[in-house]
Amino acid sequence: MHRVGLGFDVHPFAPEGSNRPLVLGGVRFPEGRGLQGHSDADVVIHALCDALLGAIGAGDMGSHFPDTDPRYRGLSSLEFLASLASMLASGGWRLVNADLSVVTEAPRLAPRVAEMKSCLARPLGVPDDAVNVKATRPEGLGALGRGEGIACQAIVLVARAGNGGSGGRK
Repeated sequence: MHRVGLGFDVHPFAPEGSNRPLVLGGVRFPEGRGLQGHSDADVVIHALCDALLGAIGAGDMGSHFPDTDPRYRGLSSLEFLASLASMLASGGWRLVNADLSVVTEAPRLAPRVAEMKSCLARPLGVPDDAVNVKATRPEGLGALGRGEGIACQAIVLVARAGNGGSGGRK
């Protein structure tokens, strides 16, 4: 059995002078202003987590990691991804592949995509090539085009453990 999940997340940039680091796909971008959020506000991982939860019919990030819970304040989103990887495995699911589109004017992601793929693949126990990360610029349109934040959309394919398909465990 195979299932598809779709996830989306968007965060505004934190106020100037907040000293929040910009973290995307588990990778810190020192040249960028951080995003506003309860955890580290990693829109890439949040979109991926929502896609994984959707694929297995387990709700959304807010129901598992509510932003009202102080345990998650400032937490690395890689912790959320590791928790969901355990949830998938315990339910007999495995990630086949994930495809993520990051919408941002800046920073440029291309030089760090391989690092992002590796950071995302590692906790999920899949090879780096099972995760695809790409970026697109909104070309000045809307809030994202004005540089007010960053968004990400993710789609995943999961399979019951033991089913065929690429992107299995290492």
